[in-house]
Amino acid sequence: MEQLALDIGLTPQPSFARFEPCGNEAAVQCLQEGIAQLTAPAPASAPLPVYLWGAAGTGKSHLLQSVAQALQEAGLAVGWLRPGSLQAAGGAPPEFDPRWRAILLDDVGQFDPATQQCAFNWFINATHPGEGPPCWVLAAGDAPPVDLPLREDLRSRLGSGLGFALQPLNDTQRQQVLQRQAQERGVVLSDEVAQYLLGRFARDLSSLSALLAQLDAHALRTQRAITIPLLRQMLEQRSPAAPEAGRGLT
Repeated sequence: MEQLALDIGLTPQPSFARFEPCGNEAAVQCLQEGIAQLTAPAPASAPLPVYLWGAAGTGKSHLLQSVAQALQEAGLAVGWLRPGSLQAAGGAPPEFDPRWRAILLDDVGQFDPATQQCAFNWFINATHPGEGPPCWVLAAGDAPPVDLPLREDLRSRLGSGLGFALQPLNDTQRQQVLQRQAQERGVVLSDEVAQYLLGRFARDLSSLSALLAQLDAHALRTQRAITIPLLRQMLEQRSPAAPEAGRGLT
């Protein structure tokens, strides 16, 4: 048995162009206006802090990455903080960099106490800098600020700006997104296969996109078109240690 690895090189990078707003237009507009404010020739101040929340697969991380990409393309530096960031840095809290124009705090509901302390310090330095201009704060989590399992001083600051509850896509919209992602990979995902995926596996878009990436890699390796029998074959060959994609085949 072999475990299929995602072919990350074939996965397009998140961007606003690849985000299906469908009920989240106000959040997208707010983020794009914030980018325009920061990239103006002489920005007077940073935009208000923004907090996005919603269930898995609603596009929170996608939107944060889209903001980061847009700002970096404009030559502006950003800071990222995610669960596990401190471990990746050897346990030492990453220092706030006054050159940053935005900080992005992703999946804040999963921050451990040390990461919460780091996030609080970043927030204070961003909004009340000792040097340089104020910094835009963007954060995302799976619940509104009042329901986050965080220390009170951080939770209150996350709720001090603008907040948007992201709405999930319906099945028709998910199918359209999956088929567009397949087209970007240069493959055809038929209505039959797309509906099979939606009917039998985890329904959040991030899990479905990951499964599509695995299916595309398997199709390339076997030199076969993407069909339901090919999907079944791929799942049969997965390592028993690999996580299930969802409810499984019936």
